[in-house]
Amino acid sequence: MSKHKIFISSVQKEFKTERIALRDFITRDPLCRRYFEVFLFEDIPARDRNPDSVYLDEVGQCDVYLCLLGNEYGAADARGLSATEHEFQEATKTGKTRLLFIKDGADSGRHPKMAKLIRKASGETVRRKFLNTPELVTQVYAALVQYLEDSGNLQTVPFDASVCRGAELSDIDDEYIVNFLETARAERKFPLLANTSAKKLFTHLNLFTNRKLTHAAVLLFCRKPQKFRPLLCAEIKCMHFHGTQVAKPIPSYQIYRGTLFEQVDDAVDFVLGKLDRTVTPSKTKIASDVSYEIPKMVIREAIVNAVAHRDYISNAGVQVMLFSDRLEVWNPGALPSGMTLKSLRTAHSSVPHNPLISEPLFWARYIERAGTGTLDMIALCKEMDIPEPVFELRNGQFVLTIRRKQTVVRASAQNMMPATQSPTQSTDPVVRLLLVLQQGELSAGELRLALQIKHRPTFRTNYLHPALEAGFIKYTIPDKPNSRLQKYRLTKKGEAYLKKQGVKKGPQKRRKP
Repeated sequence: MSKHKIFISSVQKEFKTERIALRDFITRDPLCRRYFEVFLFEDIPARDRNPDSVYLDEVGQCDVYLCLLGNEYGAADARGLSATEHEFQEATKTGKTRLLFIKDGADSGRHPKMAKLIRKASGETVRRKFLNTPELVTQVYAALVQYLEDSGNLQTVPFDASVCRGAELSDIDDEYIVNFLETARAERKFPLLANTSAKKLFTHLNLFTNRKLTHAAVLLFCRKPQKFRPLLCAEIKCMHFHGTQVAKPIPSYQIYRGTLFEQVDDAVDFVLGKLDRTVTPSKTKIASDVSYEIPKMVIREAIVNAVAHRDYISNAGVQVMLFSDRLEVWNPGALPSGMTLKSLRTAHSSVPHNPLISEPLFWARYIERAGTGTLDMIALCKEMDIPEPVFELRNGQFVLTIRRKQTVVRASAQNMMPATQSPTQSTDPVVRLLLVLQQGELSAGELRLALQIKHRPTFRTNYLHPALEAGFIKYTIPDKPNSRLQKYRLTKKGEAYLKKQGVKKGPQKRRKP
């Protein structure tokens, strides 16, 4: 089968990083590399030919003309036209499929000729805006999948981009949408407003296919994603063993379902609750500073990567196993084509197995930076003086192993708890909440900040609502539960519950009379 040639057109200097990222993604992604090949002028050897004629010849031979427009116009010829504009004209004249992507920004910051070209091109073909490289890769991926469908070359689409049968907009939780928008705006300056509808958000993130919800949309924003048969195994299994081998009965075993955001938060909490830690009182924050034997960001990165890159068609789920000497994270999937275990330890491009899932995780800062996750984990482990992570492929699964710090006697987390705890030390969500409220009345936002919980639904379901229902805490404005001035305070029943748990009362701030 002959491949479809993609010609990437842009001002080379301005879009050097984006051009290479697109080439690497398309040539390594399991779907794209099967159907496409990429032409980059940087990749061809020197020739005794006019570069302008090479450009135009390649445009004439391509199937897809992919154009990136930004601020710079590029060098102009005797006619006053840049190479990019000549290429756009040639693609238009020869009837090529044109995919137009425009770097977001005001016209005042663009070269006048580039602003004019953008207006001209936008009037002739559908344009898409992007803010950064990860968003561009996701947009291009969605456009190429659509191209393959429209041309009849692709009868099936990648799992994250395929329609989730039976899923409707009514299955989407509005609270999850609001939480995502607020988080993404705060963390990454996401361009959509906090009151944006689910329909508009999904359109922006390419989470619709033929106006129907994709598996990615359901996994990220549906109330109960696992009720849909293809997503039954979209879960994280967490196990804690006291020794160095898998042995039954398993001392602690949890299966976490719900959205991918919830799964990640719950799995990270599971591991942190069982690790040794050092607590240092903070002079600036409500909660004490806590240092874990394995850095929290390493644990989070390992679990997020497993969720973002796993093969969701597989009946196997993500497994997180904590032993006395190590943490293992198992992910049903393989490395992208062209990437090796060795290359994970050097600078490399990000080639997500599920781009439509990875993009929202990026905006919510669950994924820090494209292509740096493994390098960040290695650096953090070195800082903590623990061995570098080990990457392996075992029985068709990707396995990441992180060694725990070796101590003379490894006590359990419960045995190590001091009389006055840090709010982040208990493994019980309700106890953690009550410990924070020992400091005085706090709002929901202040509680989430102290507990280091980004996902509002997780906070309400696992922390706030159980404590309210049990009578351990109460509203400061009981007649207006949804007041923007609402705060929460510890009750006598809550204090008694902490005492029953063996937790002494910590230092308090004076409450208002």
